[in-house]
Formats: sequence, structure tokens, C-alpha cells
Amino acid sequence: MIQWTQLFPAVAFFPGTLYRIDPFPSTDIPLRKVDFWLPVGYDSAKRYPVLYMHDGKNLFNPAEAYLGRTWGVAETLTQMGIDCIVVGVWSAGENRVPEYMPEAPFVGAQFDGMREGKCKDIRVAPYSDAYLRFLVEELKPWVDANLATLPDPTHTIVMGSSMGGLVSMYALCRYPQVFGSAGCLSTHWPIGAGQIEEWMRDNLPPPGNHRLYFDYSGHSLDRDYGVHNMRANGFLREAGWRDGIDYLMREFPGATHSARSWRKRLPIPVEFLFNRNS
Repeated sequence: MIQWTQLFPAVAFFPGTLYRIDPFPSTDIPLRKVDFWLPVGYDSAKRYPVLYMHDGKNLFNPAEAYLGRTWGVAETLTQMGIDCIVVGVWSAGENRVPEYMPEAPFVGAQFDGMREGKCKDIRVAPYSDAYLRFLVEELKPWVDANLATLPDPTHTIVMGSSMGGLVSMYALCRYPQVFGSAGCLSTHWPIGAGQIEEWMRDNLPPPGNHRLYFDYSGHSLDRDYGVHNMRANGFLREAGWRDGIDYLMREFPGATHSARSWRKRLPIPVEFLFNRNS
């Protein structure tokens, strides 16, 4: 039986209640922590949308987050009055890049060629298909069986930054019947040398029932993202996705590739993906 531990009550660092399963069992990927945030006033008689987020260690607790800075997810959602469940999936650590790297565009010789470019530090081939199977076939069924969720795609959102942005887009395209929306902050397109945008173009679900959010800045690691985002923007338009309705793409000049910047602009993708601006 899977058991969870309550980490922080409502009176601790942030509003709501945080639970953890350590480790969450899986037959597909290396075991890791998974955190579950329940909003203030959580009532099992109600039903809540679910936001699945990557890099779970950086979402809630400054003592665990990289450089001590979190996304402030609990604070943002509470301030915005959005009642939802957040599932924070911790990364694979040193294998974070291959775990989040969209796998389908790079097989065999394609991956070997990619390693000669921007991926020299990848020790193993991408295995994001296994990661997505974990989310869809192992984690989500447990969440829906044990928490008061709205399990349909409209109320199932996936979000991440950098490589987490890539795998969020990949999740929506791979499993459009599961994920209705994806938030992709500071999406690390350059690692794919253009092939990831092209794969997205060829695998987007039809417009009308899904939402995608992309953003970028012009500084630090984000400095090379603009041209890739514009290319992705063109592919979305060609596929019939409507700007501001089916997808939203924003630039944040002066922002950095950091949790501090993502925290500041988190309300924008949340507003869009939770359909609060319609």
C-alpha cells in the first residue's frame, strides 16, 4: 500500500497542506519523491482540477529548492483564488535532461548526431516516453483514486520550465486524451536544434480542446529561445491554433532563467491554462 506523509500543515511556510510519498513506486523510471499540495479548505466531497508539475523540489519548500528559491506555487494559487490540487514530481537528478528530453524526435542515429552538438553532457539516451508512462499509467491513476479530482483532460494540466517546459509540451502532444493544457516556461528548445519544434508541428492535436502556453526572455539561458519560439508560433498558427485562445506566447524582457522569474510571472500561465480569461 502506498502511504504518504504530511510535511507541512496550513500554518507552516505557505497556505494549504503538503504531503509526500517517498519514494513513489514505479516500474518505468527511477524512484523519486512526489509531493501533493491540497488547497486551503480542501473538501473530499468536492472535486478539483489537478496541476502536474515537474522539478517538484523547487515548488514549495525553500529549504529543498535550488538556491533556496521556490516557484511560490501555493501562494500564487491561493492569492488567485484557484482551488486545485498540485502534484510535484521530483526530477531524476543527474538524469534530468534525458528524462525530460522529448524522445520521439531523436532515435538511433538521430540521437548520436545530437550528442555531437548541444547534448554532449547526456550520458544516456532520452527516456521521456517512460517518464510520461509513469505520469499517465502509474501516478495519475493513484491521484484520481485517492484524491478528490476532476480527472478529465479539461481539468488536467501539466507545467514546467526549461527542460520541464519541453516535456510538458511533449506530454500534451503524446497524451492529448489525458492532458488538456500545458504550461511551458522558458522552454529549452535549442537543445533539439530545431527538430523538437518540427516534431510538435507534426503531432499537435487539433485546435479547440487544448491550450498551450510558452514564454521566454532574452537573458541568461533564455537568450537563444526567441527564434525557436517564433518558429513554434508559426507552426501553431499554421495548424489552426488561435493566438490568445488556444495558445499564448509571451516574452519577458529582462527576466532571467530562474525560479525567481518564473514565480513572478506564474499568474499569467495559470490564468490562461485554468481558462480564467475567457
